Amino acid sequence: MANFEAYQEYQRIEDFEEDSPPGEEDLLVHVPEGLKGKHIFLNLAVHIYHFHQKNGFACMMLTEFFELVQFLFVVTFTTFLVNCVEYDVLFANRPVNHTGSGQNPLDRNKVTLPDAIVSSQKCTERIQNNSWIIFLLIMAAIFWIYRLVKVFCNVLSYWEIRQFYIKALKIRMDELCNFTWQEVQDRLISLQREQQMCIHKKELTELDIYHRILRFKNYMVAMINKSLLPVQLQVPLLGNVVFLTQGLKYNFELILFWGPGSLFQNKWNLHPKYKRSGNRLELAQQLSRIILLMGLANLLLCPFILVWQVLYAFFSYTEVIRREPGSLGARRWSLYGRLYLRHFNELNHELHGRLGRGYKPTSKYMNSFTSPMLTVLAKNIAFFSGSVLAVLIALTVYDEDVLTVQHILTAITVLGVVITIARSFIPDEHMVWCPEQLLQCVLAHIHYMPDHWRGNANKSETRDEVAQLFQYKAVFILEELLSPIVTPFILIFLLRNKSLEIIDFFRNFTVEVVGVGDICSFAQMDIRRHGNPTWMSEGQTEASIYQQAENGKTELSLMHFTIKNPRWQPPQESSVFISHLKEKVHHDAQGGPSTQLLLSEAPLCTSLQSNESGTGPDNLLASVLAHPILTASGLQGRDSHFIPPSTAASAAASVLASLSTSQLANANRGRSHGLLPSSLHHETTMYRSDRTIIDSMSNSDSRIRSNALHSEFASAEMSLHAIYMHEVMHVSGNIFLSCRV
Repeated sequence: MANFEAYQEYQRIEDFEEDSPPGEEDLLVHVPEGLKGKHIFLNLAVHIYHFHQKNGFACMMLTEFFELVQFLFVVTFTTFLVNCVEYDVLFANRPVNHTGSGQNPLDRNKVTLPDAIVSSQKCTERIQNNSWIIFLLIMAAIFWIYRLVKVFCNVLSYWEIRQFYIKALKIRMDELCNFTWQEVQDRLISLQREQQMCIHKKELTELDIYHRILRFKNYMVAMINKSLLPVQLQVPLLGNVVFLTQGLKYNFELILFWGPGSLFQNKWNLHPKYKRSGNRLELAQQLSRIILLMGLANLLLCPFILVWQVLYAFFSYTEVIRREPGSLGARRWSLYGRLYLRHFNELNHELHGRLGRGYKPTSKYMNSFTSPMLTVLAKNIAFFSGSVLAVLIALTVYDEDVLTVQHILTAITVLGVVITIARSFIPDEHMVWCPEQLLQCVLAHIHYMPDHWRGNANKSETRDEVAQLFQYKAVFILEELLSPIVTPFILIFLLRNKSLEIIDFFRNFTVEVVGVGDICSFAQMDIRRHGNPTWMSEGQTEASIYQQAENGKTELSLMHFTIKNPRWQPPQESSVFISHLKEKVHHDAQGGPSTQLLLSEAPLCTSLQSNESGTGPDNLLASVLAHPILTASGLQGRDSHFIPPSTAASAAASVLASLSTSQLANANRGRSHGLLPSSLHHETTMYRSDRTIIDSMSNSDSRIRSNALHSEFASAEMSLHAIYMHEVMHVSGNIFLSCRV
């Protein structure tokens, strides 16, 4: 039955992602006496989060209901179109003759919709005489009944969570949308202190909750970071191609985490035999057989899944393409990009918000690349198509009978689509781009960038690598349509060869945490075990190259989690790293520009980056990124004095240091510790004014606006850390290379 689940995964050709398997995230918990009879505390870590993010019981039930109706509609409507329509009559290939006393002679040969639909009896006969249709309908009925039973079980689970929200967390359903996840999480932690729901631990930390929600997701992020999963393919004529679809990802998770024969014996513990190194070769052979069987099952189901994919894509996108043909030229973050750019312990809404803020700068960077030859072709295609379309429209205006000519409407529609697509390849001749600055602005939001992109932002190779993370919507749809065909071969011929590496990975990078279960050791963000010396952790890490996370994933994830969860107390090794970062920021800020100067440059900097309407944090980021260019050009400041040259690192350090004033002001609102030294730049007026705004909002009823403002500045703070740490890493990396030479 697990393979039937693949139908559901393949049908979701949309920008959606789940962190949990179709099963339940079981947790060993204790129901306090005071809560018994009121609700049952079961499987809550993942489901509480999803319940909040999906806006409560009613919305979740509507979604489940319409998924059932949608599947039933697609199957029924497709069967009707195949068996119950006379297409010869519909296309006027067979004449019809309406006779009757009151019939207009001019309308006797006019085709009506009932003429093209056969009788119910004839339609039933056609279905009964087609064994393939009957077989497919039986398969669809079995899957639909399976989904119906699952929906019924989900209703019971959702209702228990609803009761938990109301009676334990004291959050009514009509107020759920007013609570941020951080507020729900705080109530969970407080409830654990009062009621001892988890019997293995007296207190739950923010990291414990994240580990339970993101147990399998952290493994996936780590395997992508260590290039363990075979998602990069060498394709003839195309070169290196990244291929990761919803269906392929579903199969990876099915094999590794929760399918039959997976590495986990339940939803929270890795099977003990995979923790021992004695029989690693035997376990690798066993995993290889499981992957082979799964690949063959996918190959067997390929025709059915492919048909479903095509039908679902047709019903989903045909109207959108007709209404907005240019939507296929829009971009989206690829599934591979979401895993590559994701921090350890980063929840869905945090990732979506961060990548959402990076969407515009990344689009601008990709649009800065134009092909002169393609531009010439697009202009001429648009001209010729527009000329023909103009004539057809003029004839239609002159005499509407032109519309009755065969295929004239089709020609007008196709020409309109061609013109729209052609114009999307014609660049705006009035726009001037600076690729290097745009790529730095992208880095501020996505936080990860290979070092070889630096200084090569204007090269097509860099653009192609960014395109692997930020793909066209048309490419996304095409990959999902090809997924049922390609997935079996990736499993059989590529993933099987990784069996031993996968076994070693789970043995070497799995740790058991009391009250949480087995988790990926990378998710602990342990600098000593997984730090990278080039990312400011030199002397603090004992990790070998095999144990190091790539691209500063451990260090950046630690900073991100600390900023997003200011009450969390990091362990000793992490605290040492943060203290070291504070000291370095203190040192670099002394030689950096003042915050007042950066703010005064904000309008010019946002103009340089073509940022028409930026928020306060966005303008500040633009100033930090563009300040080195302005100072290098020898421009004078507002006080007509020469501004000494500086780097993006010193500018970011200056602003990060000035944030300490705001952090002191926010201490009574829950920020129990600051990432930066609190003694710096107390004369800065920037965050004093923002602090006044925050104070006034906190004293009013604008809690949602206040939370949004705190979130924006927390995101800006993390963006500044990403810029600063990349700059420092680049400098230290060059020093390391020069020392080796």
